[in-house]
Amino acid sequence: MGKILKRIKELGLILPPCPIPVGSFVTARRAGDLVYAAGQTPWQADGTLLFPGKVGCDVTPEQAYQAARLAALRLLSELAAEVDLDDIQFVKVNGYVNAVSDFGDHPIVINGASDLLVEIFGERGRHARTAVGVASLPNNASVEVEVIARIAEAGET
Repeated sequence: MGKILKRIKELGLILPPCPIPVGSFVTARRAGDLVYAAGQTPWQADGTLLFPGKVGCDVTPEQAYQAARLAALRLLSELAAEVDLDDIQFVKVNGYVNAVSDFGDHPIVINGASDLLVEIFGERGRHARTAVGVASLPNNASVEVEVIARIAEAGET
């Protein structure tokens, strides 16, 4: 078991099975030393969506933060199917928040994903980021998160 998988276990987290695409796309694509992971929403292991609805109406920012954490864990499953998690560092996170029009705390919600990546990967989990509000997301998800990760060269930390 690699260092990152051990860290996930130490934190009491479970890496879910890699999501199966429901369309004509792949969950992750490697291009040179970059890996692009398809956006993930917070589906739980039992097949239910965690905290569906609009943030600021149906879902609290704290609940959406937890949903963003789960979406990030699902992203790690996508990446693990493509590369060794011990070899990656995060470059960019894009987070989308299904929110009411006057909601303004999108960054606080997407911190759920960012905080998780830093908890697991340390400095290699730090990244550039976009956090935006949207009018809707697939299946009425409260959040969707996507990442771009870089595969580090041998000996690089």
